[in-house]
Amino acid sequence: MTTHIQPNSIVHGDSRAILKHIEPESIACSVWSPPYHVGKEYEVDVTFEEWQSLLRDVITLHYNVLKPGAFLVINIADILCFKDPEMPKIMAENVSRRKVNVTREQILAIQLEHPEYSRYQIAELLGCSEQTIDRRLNGNNIRGGKYDTQTRVKLVGGLLEEMALAAGLYLYDRRVWIKDAAWENSRWHSISYRAVDEFEYLYIFWKPGITRIDKHRLTKEEWTNWGSRAVWMIPSVRANDDHEAKFPLALPQRIIQLFTEPGDIVLDCFLGSGTTAVAAILAGRRYIGIEKEQKYVELAKVACERAVPEQDEVALGNSNGQNHRPPLRQLRLLHERRASSS
Repeated sequence: MTTHIQPNSIVHGDSRAILKHIEPESIACSVWSPPYHVGKEYEVDVTFEEWQSLLRDVITLHYNVLKPGAFLVINIADILCFKDPEMPKIMAENVSRRKVNVTREQILAIQLEHPEYSRYQIAELLGCSEQTIDRRLNGNNIRGGKYDTQTRVKLVGGLLEEMALAAGLYLYDRRVWIKDAAWENSRWHSISYRAVDEFEYLYIFWKPGITRIDKHRLTKEEWTNWGSRAVWMIPSVRANDDHEAKFPLALPQRIIQLFTEPGDIVLDCFLGSGTTAVAAILAGRRYIGIEKEQKYVELAKVACERAVPEQDEVALGNSNGQNHRPPLRQLRLLHERRASSS
């Protein structure tokens, strides 16, 4: 007899193995943010092909565990950047960062007029170093290696849609999460023409079946402010001191409140510091979290323990005839205040 993972559990292990032990058609909503393949500590040795395989396997395994009509929500930055050895190795000519105002055209003009000049003689004539002459002529940086592997940019949304469709899940919707710029206080800017990313996507996939739509899950104000809007303005986490890739509590809270009923089971396959599980507890839902790093399993368990008193407080208020729940912002601030004081 197969023993399934019980709700309100945090399991240490690989999602691809653990998902097989979740009761079929028991999950009302799965919401998670996978590794972004951008060189974080926990993914530094993962190749692009391995990263794709991980996402494909995890998405495929969701068809069995989701209820008919349920949703899989993936939070991810749509622009993926990774080193690609197949790309032409050409160094950008960033004239705005030059310390020496010498151009390639000037050097070529001198070579044409004085073909017998060496690089050292040209450098002396122009008042620069011979390394500068080499960089301008060959588009390289001697001090940093002649040619670095180029960074490739790829859109992620299409990959996820293909993976989900192959698994029997259909793209239902997407939301844009606009976060405050992480570089705002440091005055950091891009050194190329590429934009500095300041938003991420929430891709929402649907398992065929009857989806129960109940607008009473949200207040009128919540529907107006974010429930029916495609763009969500949510400040990013201020301090990633215990985990380097947190998303704000409001993000899974909104998803959980929008797509689930009290008592439903919410799944997070890349639980990290436990934010999704905490959001489920505060909303009166159950949760299952999977995390491969033991240190984050312990971190998530502590976060969930801190969240239980807030959920109990909401339940007590409802049992006393208070048929309203605290607004998400109020509940979130209550949890954060208690967590910081403990």
